[in-house]
Amino acid sequence: MQDTSLTISIITVCYNSVKTIESAVRSVISQDYPRVEYIVVDGGSTDGTLQAIEAYKDHISTLISEPDQGIYDAMNKGVRAAKGDVVGILNADDVFHDAGVLSKVAAGFRKSDIEAVVGDIVFVKGDKGEKVLRRYSAKNWNPGKFSWGYMPPHPSFFAKKYLFEKYGYYKTDYHIAADYELLIRFLYLNKVKWKYLPITTTKMRMGGRSTSGLKSLFTLNREIARGCRENGLYSNYLMIYSKYLFKPFEFILK
Repeated sequence: MQDTSLTISIITVCYNSVKTIESAVRSVISQDYPRVEYIVVDGGSTDGTLQAIEAYKDHISTLISEPDQGIYDAMNKGVRAAKGDVVGILNADDVFHDAGVLSKVAAGFRKSDIEAVVGDIVFVKGDKGEKVLRRYSAKNWNPGKFSWGYMPPHPSFFAKKYLFEKYGYYKTDYHIAADYELLIRFLYLNKVKWKYLPITTTKMRMGGRSTSGLKSLFTLNREIARGCRENGLYSNYLMIYSKYLFKPFEFILK
């Protein structure tokens, strides 16, 4: 019998995302897990995003639409508004891999001391995300790899809500890697009890801020180094940039 004692809060942040927001919303409301709180945080879109969301208003628990200080400020608004036991982020450009993702996530929390879970994601392209370009798995990941520029895929990260209240929220003075810093703070510094789930949680469209252009790449790695330093984890740029030697092995040739 399925354990439905946990409420899972899913947060989608968006700004002028009319091309993708409906697919993100539909992937949440099509989940077969019954206890889902859905929170959408919009930054004051002007391109029709809010009108697209309106068609699904009966499935959205909380809609916040107001200017913000960036994506991590918007995520923090969503986390603070969440009333569920577990919090997860689904970006407006992304979709859940299948309708059973949240049921599998809930099952991962059955053991009482588990505070967070991580899984795998795929990077896709195409209007419907039908072409898989790359897999990103946390199967062999451990917190020691933060020093080398590796984190578990943030879209696959689901955590107990109280962890944010206890250890803090996303730092809004980061431009790209506040998720990296938060995961270091949770999983390395404060040794949150986490578990790897052998599931693919999310289809992530290529072209996000952390994957677009050299300037973004330099900013990302500078903030990764900062996140390590601020949390007492030794790293250096040689360690962080060495990860690019192994990137080609993550791609799928079809």
